[in-house]
Amino acid sequence: MDLPPTRIAAVMASVRARINARSYVPGMRLPSVRAQAKALQVSVSTVVEAYARLVAEGVISSRPGAGFHVNGPVAPLALSGIDPPRDRQVDPLWLARQSLEHDARVLKPGCGWLPEDWMYVEGIRRGLRSAARASATSLADYASPLGLPPLRQLLARRLAGQGVDAAPEQILLAESGSHAIDLICRFLLQPGDTVLVDDPCYFNFLALLKAHRVQVVGIPYTPNGPDVAAFGAALQAHSPRLYITNSGLHNPTGAVLSPVTAHRLLTLAEGSDLVIVEDDLFADFEHSPAPRLAAFDGLSRVIQIGSFSKTLSAAVRCGFIAARPEWIDALADLKIATSFGGGRLAADILLTALTDSGYRRHVETVRTRLAAARGVTLDRLATLGIQPWIVPQAGMLLWCRLPDGLDAAAIAQRSLADGVVLAPGNAFSPSLGATGFLRFNAAQAQDTRVFEVLARAMRG
Repeated sequence: MDLPPTRIAAVMASVRARINARSYVPGMRLPSVRAQAKALQVSVSTVVEAYARLVAEGVISSRPGAGFHVNGPVAPLALSGIDPPRDRQVDPLWLARQSLEHDARVLKPGCGWLPEDWMYVEGIRRGLRSAARASATSLADYASPLGLPPLRQLLARRLAGQGVDAAPEQILLAESGSHAIDLICRFLLQPGDTVLVDDPCYFNFLALLKAHRVQVVGIPYTPNGPDVAAFGAALQAHSPRLYITNSGLHNPTGAVLSPVTAHRLLTLAEGSDLVIVEDDLFADFEHSPAPRLAAFDGLSRVIQIGSFSKTLSAAVRCGFIAARPEWIDALADLKIATSFGGGRLAADILLTALTDSGYRRHVETVRTRLAAARGVTLDRLATLGIQPWIVPQAGMLLWCRLPDGLDAAAIAQRSLADGVVLAPGNAFSPSLGATGFLRFNAAQAQDTRVFEVLARAMRG
């Protein structure tokens, strides 16, 4: 339940409302503290604090001896919030913007993260309390170039559990998983280079690679991993610099890389300049670890990245890169050049949460809940004639085929008008060959309204 606004917040809201209504225009002097207190029937100290906060926000300014005055340009007459355009082309950025809108009334079975009440919020709270008691250095200073040593040591132990041998000095902390990929792209790519991705792949790979002005070539994905023959042909035809993929719990399909496919991929890559980036952010959802390219390769040509936004918190951003030492050294220089010291506080909070005794229980509970949610979601989709491409072993994602003749983008647009964000297939497909697919998040699809809206949208 929302708490009533404080008196200070009420005074601030009153001033903002008058500015928006243009009763207070730029340069105009506000009523004195005493006059405002009398008009709003609050104490003088309340108005003093409200004005001070508005000054800190840049809404008003204080002029010694001349009171408080309104800052900024004249407020526009149209006062409604500016939402992302809903009729724009349905592409990766359309999906990202709709998913990131924070309207509690909107259902988001197309987004790629857990509902907030599934996340390890209590562990993050404990991390925040621990951070609040830390030294001033921890709260105020920059992080070291590679990032918090105890967190890197923990990550080295976690990677060892997947068969990936990485010393803490081979691990670089980043601001997020996306930041990790961006650093790698800045390090290894030039405009015009070719990058291989899975088809379908995580939609933000496509948006990020577009920003780096490279050529993207999709490799058809199978239930056992990328199509090996297509991968070999692309190596010969395009001399790609990077291949970006997921090995465990592929996004969006939920498939798992097989050992045979992993071996064949690495064999094909021998003798080329290809670097493989293995995005491993869903590792904690697995019941048993899938094969990792980084483990087979020994971090020679494979770089592994990860983050904790899917299991711990998307609000406390921290990712990592594990790679061979000389690459980590160069990436650390690039990190300093682009973000200087990085997020020390986020690393402290995550370290506390990950080493908390409750984290293991949290992950086990989430796995159990996801198994149940997948079953319920698949049953409800089946009643609409929507079938899974495969039934995943674990995780939250379901890659599903619509009945013949239906266009996922059109269905997503109609559903959005009814307050449901879906994820149409072509947002994930570099070849735009997934017109008849939708990606569902089982954890976000537990409200029956999702399927009521979907049914209407399918009827047109």
